[in-house]
Amino acid sequence: MDTVFVGLSGGVDSAVSAYLLKKQGYKVVGAFIKGWEPDFLPCTGVRDRLEAMRVAAHLGIPFVTYDLSEEYKRGVVDYFVSEYKLGRTPNPDVMCNRVIKFGAFWEKAKADGADMIATGHYAMKKELPTSNFQLLVSKDKEKDQTYFLWTLTKDDLAHSLFPVGGLEKTAVRSLALEANLPNASRADSQGLCFLGHVDMHAFLKRYLPTEIGVVRDENGKSIGNHDGIWFYTLGQRHGFGSLGGERLYVVAKDRMKNELTVSTSSLGENAEKIFALTNESSVDGSPLVGKYLGRYRYRQTLLSVEIHDGQASFDTPQRIASGQSLVVYDQQGEIMHGGAIIE
Repeated sequence: MDTVFVGLSGGVDSAVSAYLLKKQGYKVVGAFIKGWEPDFLPCTGVRDRLEAMRVAAHLGIPFVTYDLSEEYKRGVVDYFVSEYKLGRTPNPDVMCNRVIKFGAFWEKAKADGADMIATGHYAMKKELPTSNFQLLVSKDKEKDQTYFLWTLTKDDLAHSLFPVGGLEKTAVRSLALEANLPNASRADSQGLCFLGHVDMHAFLKRYLPTEIGVVRDENGKSIGNHDGIWFYTLGQRHGFGSLGGERLYVVAKDRMKNELTVSTSSLGENAEKIFALTNESSVDGSPLVGKYLGRYRYRQTLLSVEIHDGQASFDTPQRIASGQSLVVYDQQGEIMHGGAIIE
């Protein structure tokens, strides 16, 4: 039977994944990935690793730790800081999956004898008669994480397993209790991959300078100041010192003038229907062309979108920040085909 290295995060989903794979007869190894943990953040790595070790001991499986902190700092943190500095809005979790969980982790595990890796992601893999693979939306639609997996290819899927993808979250919890897993009642983790809850504004201030600039309304009137356009993303809500605490949304960023434009509408007056794409990727390796359902935010309602010649066209105007991930699905919203980054 194949040897599967399961990425044990300390959470319930990965623990149940290891439990299910062992029940299915795989030779399972628990692997904890040590990410980058700056001393100015209340990271939970030590506690997470302890929980992962307890799960491995309870299941009677070998346990290894992979220190991927340098890879994480270089491939994820440095990437999204540089993107923010350029005025874009990257998704660090997408990059974390690509560079760490399905990149460096797989390479480490393969070198140690793994035939496959498994994670606790809510997604499903389907093997086709052509020896190709599809990535399907998980059974639990509220927990589905295919949005963060759009950079995966059929080659990645060939050696990847998602044991809890075909289960509802409630069933995963029940299995954890049934198996007496030591972390069965642990709360779900939130926030950035490996970093947890992070005040992004405060985090970026560690790396990017304060540059005071003007905030204007859509008529060009100055209504306040900001401390650096890279600390704000399109669609972000902020008061900016407006009288009466009026809800204002960032609708434009001018890097040359170091100015923000805000509106009482999250779309503003200049929302667009057509967006240029870069870094396109598809699961099967074919170009993304045609009509899809898509989203550019996690858990966003799927929208009709058509892709041709490196451009995405929406039926209605959208306000999408440069750097965001557009992820596309089939017309039923069940098969994740791939994605791209908004230029």
